[in-house]
Amino acid sequence: MEYILAAVISLAAAALGVPVLQVIGNRPRVGAYLSIAAISAAILFVAANTAFGGTVTSFGSLLVSDVLGDLFALVVLSVTLAVAVVSLYSAHDGPSVPSYYSLLAFSGLGMLLLSYSADLLMLFVAWELMSLPTYVLAGFDKKRIQSNEAAAKYAILGALSSAIILYAMSLTYGVTGTTQISGILEKLAGQPFNPLISVAILLFIVGFGFKMSIVPFHMWVPDTYEGSPPAVATLFASATKKAGFVAAIRVVLAIATVYSLTPNSAFSLANVLAVLAVVTMTFGNVAALTQKSMTRLLAYSSIAQAGYILIGFSIFAYSQQTGLFTYNAMLGMTGSLLHIVNHAIMKGAAFLAAMLVILQLKRGDLGAYNGLAKRMPITAFTIAVSFLALAGVPPLAGFWSKLLLFISVINTPLAWVAVAAILNSAFSLGYYLWVIKRMYLDPGESTERVKEPFWFVVVFAVLVGLIIGIGLFPQQVISLASSAASSVFH
Repeated sequence: MEYILAAVISLAAAALGVPVLQVIGNRPRVGAYLSIAAISAAILFVAANTAFGGTVTSFGSLLVSDVLGDLFALVVLSVTLAVAVVSLYSAHDGPSVPSYYSLLAFSGLGMLLLSYSADLLMLFVAWELMSLPTYVLAGFDKKRIQSNEAAAKYAILGALSSAIILYAMSLTYGVTGTTQISGILEKLAGQPFNPLISVAILLFIVGFGFKMSIVPFHMWVPDTYEGSPPAVATLFASATKKAGFVAAIRVVLAIATVYSLTPNSAFSLANVLAVLAVVTMTFGNVAALTQKSMTRLLAYSSIAQAGYILIGFSIFAYSQQTGLFTYNAMLGMTGSLLHIVNHAIMKGAAFLAAMLVILQLKRGDLGAYNGLAKRMPITAFTIAVSFLALAGVPPLAGFWSKLLLFISVINTPLAWVAVAAILNSAFSLGYYLWVIKRMYLDPGESTERVKEPFWFVVVFAVLVGLIIGIGLFPQQVISLASSAASSVFH
């Protein structure tokens, strides 16, 4: 746990200390480098905790150090680091730059604490610490009206989701008399049906569903992703979205291990999650096919990917409800966690590549991608690899997580979810290949080469290497995801 404390101190020092540079001198880039160093240090501390730590609690049992927390912390902090690095190129020198990196560090700190939260109050504090900076980051490009609109919409709906989560927590505390998640499980174990707890569970799904961008709580995603600075949109899609999933695992799936949503098996948590999974993936893919903006296409694609992740949640809830298919539940949760890791990498690569196109070509519409392979070959290759991986094409990373998810439900009463997911994956190839065709086959307005900055190329190389490497040698990452999934069962 001392490693987690060190990571917390590192991020907190950067978040609080970097703005001081704005006061004592006009050296904005120093704050950026310090923030990048602090985030890198936090990742190293979490990695050390993964290698040498164990399942322990600290801070008055507010935090629990386990493999699940390590996995999510590594994912969200790595994405935050990538965003911080590429922002060196896009953020302009000036008095606002230190505050930008301070907000990134604050959001990273919130996501770190959220990954290890073992108490509802700690979870809510971490949730707000993560969310509040992102409302400001969404509107950081103050001269663009779209950025202001994105921030306003995101903040209003984000405040609503926080209020819903807080109300769900109050109901839970009212019934159980504790905010400790482990204590809540002890109180609910063997307890008869209680409508207040069932309402609380549904409210948790609504509140966390906002960050997870599952339908019908997705309405903020396209406008916010499109209006936010491109680097910030990457943070939303690949990091804060994952924080919503770890919160749902810590609370909703944990309660599912000891409590049934209703006495009626037709209206079970498993069926609720299964329906949300199918609706989310179908709506996201259909909507993505009609988009003319790359950012909005990626936003709807991100919504669809959330639907695939929910497959593992649904079979886990079904297994806990019936006592059957325990192997499938383990396989499904492993697939969900693996897809969360893969999605962070794949979507991060796609968003950052789209960001570079916007920065260099000053356009975000799909027409800008015609002939892109000749003008920005590294960027085009990054987009092509990430899109094929998102579609689940072997031997790339996305194939393995989707395969585990589909297998986990195919021989269960939730087989209809697997059929819908397979059809959706095939359907998604339509718009992914459409963009790839534009880049490699369609003629562009110009064939003049465009500069691809060094740090972007470095980040692209790392992300593409991970997509291909995990696809070719998936066992290590699958083992980590399986270990994290095992901690969900305890």
